Amino acid sequence: MTEATGSTEGRQRTGQLAIQKVYLKDLSYEAPGTPGVFREDWKPAVEIELGNKASSLGNDMYETVLAVTVTVKSADKVAFLCEVQQAGIFHISGFPEQAMPAILATACPNVLFPFAREVVADVVAKAGFPQLLLAPVNFESLYAQELQRKQAEAAEEAPKAH
Repeated sequence: MTEATGSTEGRQRTGQLAIQKVYLKDLSYEAPGTPGVFREDWKPAVEIELGNKASSLGNDMYETVLAVTVTVKSADKVAFLCEVQQAGIFHISGFPEQAMPAILATACPNVLFPFAREVVADVVAKAGFPQLLLAPVNFESLYAQELQRKQAEAAEEAPKAH
């Protein structure tokens, strides 16, 4: 059992991330290959693009928008294109300022992705295509790759600046 002394000395302040709202910001669906694609052998090639952006709303509130674009081709023709912008408002406090970019690029998209995956699955099924379930995404790994890419670009630019 731990005794509470009432003193905050020696205790580390912990950060908090709270979901305030999750909402669909934008949705676009096109099926230029229909109806012909329904009469052909279905051999889909799926391409998925992910992106996210975050903005401060003030008072420790942030909006993060996760963009998911799914392009499916069959026989080199676009069968359908589904673009989803899933957004959320988050209250984030108690973290060091230098940690905020990582939180906004990893923790928030991790919350939003299941909602975006559900939108894609529903739209694709309602459009008459076989179920499309997007695999989980490791946003931490994507963020680390983006940091490495930026560092490599900065290293390339440094000799040119002299």
